[in-house]
Amino acid sequence: MQIFTKSAILSTCIILAFGVKVFSQSPLTGFMQGKNGGGISFSTTHEHYKSAFLFPEPIDEIPVFREVSVNSFNVYGVYGVSDKLDVTVNIPFIETSGSADPATLEGLGYTNKQDGAQDISAFAKYQFAKKGHVAFQAGAGFTTPLSDYSVVASLQSLIAIGNQATTYNGFLLAHFKDERGFFITGQVGYSFRTTEVPNAVLSELKIGLATPRFYISGQVGNQTSTSGVDIFRPGFTNFFPAVRVNYTKVGGSIYAPIDGNLALSFGGGAIVDGRNIGKSHYGSAGLTYNFIYKSLTK
Repeated sequence: MQIFTKSAILSTCIILAFGVKVFSQSPLTGFMQGKNGGGISFSTTHEHYKSAFLFPEPIDEIPVFREVSVNSFNVYGVYGVSDKLDVTVNIPFIETSGSADPATLEGLGYTNKQDGAQDISAFAKYQFAKKGHVAFQAGAGFTTPLSDYSVVASLQSLIAIGNQATTYNGFLLAHFKDERGFFITGQVGYSFRTTEVPNAVLSELKIGLATPRFYISGQVGNQTSTSGVDIFRPGFTNFFPAVRVNYTKVGGSIYAPIDGNLALSFGGGAIVDGRNIGKSHYGSAGLTYNFIYKSLTK
């Protein structure tokens, strides 16, 4: 029976967090791919929200558009340059749509849908220490717009596919894994954003089980902006990239091999608290081709 190495299993799990505008956070796991390991993943994600965490009180309906859906298709690759160095690249294509009344749209000059390539991401991660079951890693990378998508100072930007900003990100990770495959990964990072987009502190805690035959995990992540304005509060000029965006998200994913080097993955999650962000929930599905597998006998 052909099944995947433990490192190859993890090449698909991160992709389930990509594509959704607000769920994208760290592109890094605590697992190393190993030299020449890794894979290419293709995934689709659907996000939906009709209410939002505004400040100081939440609202039950999105202004103008009433509710918002986000569909994305992502191409994600990870490669083990060595046993201690991984590189990743992600390219998302996003479509956002609202449910605004056509007469309202006509009066404002808005559209109910925007789509296009969003922001390409590239990251590197290095494992600089390991003691027993615990490994310590550092990662860095950037994201930058892949297309000239529109971001304007109006409520039309409520369904913009991105912020048209380049970001530079750094992370520190601590990863525990025992012989059974039980693991805990904690990471903290800082994201420096260009233009008027506020910088932010990022963190995530993930717990799960990774074996050669399956992977399952749950996680909680947080973003806290270091500056910015609140929607419809003093200082807000209808330019949404300058808004302070905080959130706490929870989610989970599961992975299963299907044959040879191929595997399927599924995930889901939600924003459970935040500031200037939709009360989103999402679901994802992905297909991964892994570069390395090994045969095991019973």
